[in-house]
Amino acid sequence: MTAETIKKSEIIFLYESTYSIPNGDPFTGEQRYDEETKKVLVSDVRIKRFIRDYFNERGEEVYVILDRTNVSKESKETGSAARMKTLRLKYPDKNGNEILKECIDVRLFGGIAMEKQDKKSKKEQESSEKEEKAINITGPVQFAILNPSLNKVDLRMHQNTTVFPSSMKNDQGSIGTTTVVPYSVNQIHGWINPYSAINSGLKESDIEKMLKALWESINNANTRTKSNQSSLLLLQIVYSNKDKKIYGADQLIKINLKNNKSEEGIRSLEDFDFDFTKLIEISNLDIIDSIRFYSEIPHIKDIFKNKSKFKEIML
Repeated sequence: MTAETIKKSEIIFLYESTYSIPNGDPFTGEQRYDEETKKVLVSDVRIKRFIRDYFNERGEEVYVILDRTNVSKESKETGSAARMKTLRLKYPDKNGNEILKECIDVRLFGGIAMEKQDKKSKKEQESSEKEEKAINITGPVQFAILNPSLNKVDLRMHQNTTVFPSSMKNDQGSIGTTTVVPYSVNQIHGWINPYSAINSGLKESDIEKMLKALWESINNANTRTKSNQSSLLLLQIVYSNKDKKIYGADQLIKINLKNNKSEEGIRSLEDFDFDFTKLIEISNLDIIDSIRFYSEIPHIKDIFKNKSKFKEIML
């Protein structure tokens, strides 16, 4: 089977968060935030988690699943070792590299595993022991480590009570304090590398599934801190040359304020307009093959319709 030809591209994904916590710090639970720019930050790990959970819930083969730390029934291995143990049973005729490529998240984001191999020397072959060799597949799809929001945000302190006891001696629950984001337009920036795509076995159908997962996972999130979020716009800037790219794809979209609002005072789409001037300008460059887009907001869709290189994504 020959590898599919994947074109180089960049992804820009916009979604809004209203009185929620788009991406809490794992140690404090507080929203990631840049004190200098006053912008909300969303990590690549958070975005990949959305996508992986979406795939897992729909029966796709996923390598990094939420409960991957569970101990394997066949051994005391945990984490990726336990996951590989399960996958080897499912794909007994494949080697470790082939098994990893059965997982859609590995084809997209890459993966690491240890493959047990027979030792080479005669003396070692007489032993039942096997040595381990690392398998490392670099993911062709990567997102920025931290993605700043388009608008500045003033975080709001929020106190809440819980009915769960805070200790064995305290059965009255507890009071917690956290900060929430009143409103932010989160911009996620990603890349698809055609060279890494060959090594990971990435397929065009994988990319289409990922774009759908990106859009729908935000809209379907139902946890307490993530439920008040909505997808706004998805763009894939496709290049005609796999060795070329434009500068500053994450700076192509700006916001124009309305109703005398400040950036920190934005609370809905009614308070600003998107400025796509630079995005439309770069679409005329020779290195741009096409700009694929998807939105369910009529006035945003109308901006891109009937423009020569803009093509609507069919999710």
